[in-house]
This record gives sequence, structure tokens and C-alpha cells, in this order.
Amino acid sequence: MKYQIIPVTPLQQNCSLLYCEETMRAAVIDPGGEVDRILQVAQAAGVEIEKILVTHPHLDHIGGVAELAERLQLPIEGPHKADQFWIDAIPQQCEMFGFPPLKGFTPDRWLDQDDQVTFGNVTLEVLHCPGHTPGHIAFYNKDDAIAIVGDVLFQGSIGRSDFPRGDQKELVNAIKTRLLPLGDHVKFIPGHGPMSSFGEERRNNPFIQNLG
Repeated sequence: MKYQIIPVTPLQQNCSLLYCEETMRAAVIDPGGEVDRILQVAQAAGVEIEKILVTHPHLDHIGGVAELAERLQLPIEGPHKADQFWIDAIPQQCEMFGFPPLKGFTPDRWLDQDDQVTFGNVTLEVLHCPGHTPGHIAFYNKDDAIAIVGDVLFQGSIGRSDFPRGDQKELVNAIKTRLLPLGDHVKFIPGHGPMSSFGEERRNNPFIQNLG
């Protein structure tokens, strides 16, 4: 599996283009906006986008979901159904973050812990990681030892838990029980900022050094 990180919107959210090297079929994770740019990157890579995956429905991560899905007739998978209320609140989110009005969407498939998603010959494991939002999920590719963790964990920090239905205890527990056990060697793409590894964060991230 190959990947490209595409920072989008003024909030510089990391949209991820993942693709299967054997089939050149791809998935887009968290297309927060700038759909034309995402499509240009996919075209330059010579891949065909097969589906859209969503870690959580905060506007900076889903601003381009409906547009991309409509333009390419793509299915949408994720997040966990506990985040339905965030999708329902897209008009309020647009007002809150100063985004132009955007269309809502209904996922074709809600995801839960231990589900799997596929594109091409690639399989991603689904990890339910509540705390930033109650339905936040992460995706893990065991073969390439890489995880896409949305706004759960960052280089040197962890996700916010002060949004509606956020929970810091759940966030910390998700990091401790769902992400760190994958192994220190696993690299991760966060929702914002540079990549890191779970080992690097275990050693140097002051928010999780004592988690185990």
C-alpha cells in the first residue's frame, strides 16, 4: 500500500489518499475540502478512487465528502454510528467554523471495532477510538504497519475532548488500549501535522508517557 497526505482547508487537515500498488485502486480518508486538488493528486498518481472513508465528522474532515461522493459516485464508509449527531449538525458546524453551507451525507456503511474495510487488495482494520467524538474511528494496515488516527493522537499531543460528547477518559483509554498495543514500530498519520510512530510518542509525548 502506498499513501499520500494532502493537507486541505485553512485548518490544514490531513486528507489521506491510500492506494493498492497491485490494482491502483484507492481510498480517500477524510476529504475535508479542496476536492479538485484531491482529484488532481489521485490523477497524478494514476489511481482510481474506489471509496471514501471517514474517521469522524468534524467539518474540517468531512467538508468535501458529499461533493466527492456525488462527483465520482463513491460509497462512504465510517464513522461509527455514535457520530450521527455531528453529521446532522453540519449546518451548525458551517456557521461555527465559518465554512460556506455544505451538503450533508449519510454513510453507506457505519463502522465499528474489529470491522474491516477494503480497496483493491488492501485491507484496513477498524479501531473504535472514542473521546474526541463518541464515534471516532482509526484505520490500521497491518502489512505496512501504518495507522490513520484522525484527531485521537498527534506528534507531541493528543486530541481535544471539549467538544460536545467528548470525553478525555475515553480518549486516553482508546490510545492506551487500541493504538499503543499495535506496536512501537507502527507509524501513524494524524488528522493534523506531521507523521510519527507510536514508539516515538510513547517515549516523548508528555500526554501519554505514563499510559504504558
